[in-house]
Amino acid sequence: MNAIALCRRSLGHLHTPPSHRSSFSPRSALAFPQPPPTRTAWDAVLSLAWRLLALHRTLPPQIRPPRLELRIDVNPPDEDIEAELASLYRRLHTPGDAMNACARLAALQPGLIFHHREADGEHYVYVEDPSRGCLAGYTVFNRLIEVDRRTDRHVRSPHSKYAPAYQGRGIASTVYAWALGRGLCLVSGARQSEGAHALWRALARRHPLRWVSLQAKRMHDLGSEAPAARAAALDTRMLLLGEGWSLPQLHAHQLLHPAAPGSR
Repeated sequence: MNAIALCRRSLGHLHTPPSHRSSFSPRSALAFPQPPPTRTAWDAVLSLAWRLLALHRTLPPQIRPPRLELRIDVNPPDEDIEAELASLYRRLHTPGDAMNACARLAALQPGLIFHHREADGEHYVYVEDPSRGCLAGYTVFNRLIEVDRRTDRHVRSPHSKYAPAYQGRGIASTVYAWALGRGLCLVSGARQSEGAHALWRALARRHPLRWVSLQAKRMHDLGSEAPAARAAALDTRMLLLGEGWSLPQLHAHQLLHPAAPGSR
């Protein structure tokens, strides 16, 4: 696969085990500021939910509101996705826009163009269908506020939006595999759509998967499976190991810690 070119600078290597070097440089101070994809009403709702969750965690237990256990979230309306993708497509082809400076990745699927940019350690992959003159969708590899600096250098949480016509074609899975192949470990979000959950399960057939609990800025190993009650907790996530990583290496580099007593 061709080497990845950045929009305006090269990605440095991650501080990974000697057996593997990655092309990501999440914490580089030289990363030029770029705006994230155009926010929709759905994004605003999710952002507010995350802020409320952070506030919830700071409240004394006796005054906290009831905790929601539903982990499978509803999908945003198709029309919202289509409108956002149309706006991003215009930006992608507007000279002077940050998105217009994106680099092209090697073709990950025939007939599609994969654009990549990095902003403050977060990686954006936009998938264009040139035959139809539109954006099929995009995947963002977000940093996690729930982990410490050591862990932040090696893990990202992917989130994807693809138009209905392009769903079920394995595009998001291909993009996730691209990141995993470069040594990035992926952590699932607090909530998933049914499609996203199925995608993670499919990737687990080719990449080691662990269930983890995010507590006190650390990832705690819960094992290869988690009981239904534990899996429903909002601090429980799935972890896919990137290329070059093994379970012993994650523990040796203090990226993965033993499960806290009573957390299984």
